Amino acid sequence: MRTPGGDADPIESRVAELAAALHGPARVKSRMVTEFREGLVDAASDLSQGPESAREAARRAVHEFGTVAEIAPSFQRELTIVQARHTARTVALIAPLLLMCWYPARAWGDSMGHRLPDPVPLLIAHLGGVAVSASLLAAAALGVTGALARRFPTPHRLPLVVAWTATTTAVTLGAGALTLALASVLATDWPSSLVAGVVVIVFHAKVAASARACRECARLSVAVPC
Repeated sequence: MRTPGGDADPIESRVAELAAALHGPARVKSRMVTEFREGLVDAASDLSQGPESAREAARRAVHEFGTVAEIAPSFQRELTIVQARHTARTVALIAPLLLMCWYPARAWGDSMGHRLPDPVPLLIAHLGGVAVSASLLAAAALGVTGALARRFPTPHRLPLVVAWTATTTAVTLGAGALTLALASVLATDWPSSLVAGVVVIVFHAKVAASARACRECARLSVAVPC
């Protein structure tokens, strides 16, 4: 936004700089940026002594609020916690469903009297262990960033732990999809395994995207701790 004189509005310029520096859930980020803009506008209004000093008041308000390098870390920290909660919730909901999606592969062998190749049940067992562990870690992260956050500070590295837990879950989901694809090839009644494999691929994409966003937020928070 530009003023009648053609120069960039100090408030809008600072708001744009802050928005570019922050990463996290779009809705929460938009709310933060809007509140920041409103704070600057209110401060400039209080400082303004008349129409002719409005621009100078805006400059003073921007100066008093601090530089982006000074104010961004606290905003980013809050965004990172929100993203970590979102990612942990995604893992907590999806990881247990992975066990249900593996059921067709095991059920096929039991009902048809066929035996899956030895590596397949072993892989399913290991992936199941990862899914259970990820679910527990995600549930713990939700607790630490939720009710317990009112009593205790959130560990600074927790978002990074959540990010890599989600990354591991995404890799597990990818391996699970390959396992189900193998089961559908071997099975005579393959549709259920194939459908389950497609579902797992969708889950993999969702968790992977959330994990990637959480890693980026965690990286920014670690780089510039508040």
